[in-house]
Amino acid sequence: MKVVLTKPKKPATAIQESNKKLHWALGDLPILSSTLFLITAKTFPRCRFSGAFFFLIEESMAVLILLFLLAASVVVADEDAFIGVNIGTDLSDMPHPTQVVALLKAQQIRHIRLYDADRAMLLALANTGIQVMISVPNEQLLGIGQSNSTAANWVSHNVVAHYPVTNITAISVGSEVLTTIPNAATVLVNALKFIHSALVASNLDRQIKVSTPLSSSIILDSFPPSQAFFNRSWNPVLVPMLNFLQSTVTESGWPSKGDANEPDATLENANTYNSNLIRHVLNKTGTPKHPGIAVSTYIYELYNEDTKAGPVSEKNWGLFDANGSPIYILHLTGSGLVLANDTTNQTYCAVKNGADPKMVQAALDWACGAGKVDCTPLSQGQSCYEPDNVLAHATYAFDSYYHQMGKAPGTCDFKGVAAITTTDPSHGTCIFPGSVGKNGSLMVVLLESIAAFIQSFENVLGGA
Repeated sequence: MKVVLTKPKKPATAIQESNKKLHWALGDLPILSSTLFLITAKTFPRCRFSGAFFFLIEESMAVLILLFLLAASVVVADEDAFIGVNIGTDLSDMPHPTQVVALLKAQQIRHIRLYDADRAMLLALANTGIQVMISVPNEQLLGIGQSNSTAANWVSHNVVAHYPVTNITAISVGSEVLTTIPNAATVLVNALKFIHSALVASNLDRQIKVSTPLSSSIILDSFPPSQAFFNRSWNPVLVPMLNFLQSTVTESGWPSKGDANEPDATLENANTYNSNLIRHVLNKTGTPKHPGIAVSTYIYELYNEDTKAGPVSEKNWGLFDANGSPIYILHLTGSGLVLANDTTNQTYCAVKNGADPKMVQAALDWACGAGKVDCTPLSQGQSCYEPDNVLAHATYAFDSYYHQMGKAPGTCDFKGVAAITTTDPSHGTCIFPGSVGKNGSLMVVLLESIAAFIQSFENVLGGA
């Protein structure tokens, strides 16, 4: 399902039309108390839901529903709305887990979703308190769905071995199983039950939810949302799931760059969408029919994934590049949270006045080598080559490393030759990591399929 923005004759016209859709669709949303699921969009906006919480999220260009399995006796208490992020790994130079965690801590991100259960990442997240959703990859689904012992072994190695030192709060079982590996559909419910049973056996079922994302292609007649319903051929799988589910939402975002035929994938639109989304969540705005509902959101995603297949937009959903530099500035004034560097409290790392040039050169060599800083902009003919001297080049490398490490304490020292500054060292076309220079214009976009998903769930439950 793709959100198509009306080609504007005037920018204001497109904004007005989008606002009408937003008001109508959100105003028509029923809040389910017996279903837990996620929604993610395949074009630009992405969204999710949970019981009393409304989350917006993204995950490639296909709408997903995340079904969270909970024991019927479990009571989910209301909680404050939060902002989290999804972390993909399709990067040519994926940061080390400790660097990822440093960035999360520096940006005060307390909720994340992983697409696997990588041991190194879970170890790096230990003792941070960050709430983590891990995933069972599709290639492991058949084994788990056919064997209770295999599921128990998976939970033992990937959950029990890390919990509670690593704060795992949910498990996503497979991804878009019904449409990507339909032969595994018959074992999906069993896989959910077996994973849940393993959690029960470990006395973790009250702390950790179980879920599965589904593709939007299982919805028929998604517009208008009030008439949406699931393809009934999937009822043998969907109905058993919905019998013991509650609801949640986990992804939403907008790409900052796209192909020539994706004109709406821009920095400004990404900035505006995510900034407005976060403001909506943190203000507990809710929907027109259900004001004040806490709507927690996982933004898709932390990093741009440059090796991800598909159009340019698929590689550009991230808030940061692999070096930890923000792709654009999110405006979160008053939220107490910064998902990208804002103009306030901005800091940089520069060569300290009077530093020994030989020590500066040694530190520069280390940063561009073992420090894994991308020093390509310092090459002749590139944007930061001039002025061609060790002090200027070292300042660029030091600042890149500082931001790459999430501005963590001790990352701007370099054996005493560097110091933190509030002065932006950018000059001319040489823009330093974290430099503020982009702003967004107002625009509101809605994924109509949010309401379609909810209506589809009600239709399935009503006809079950």
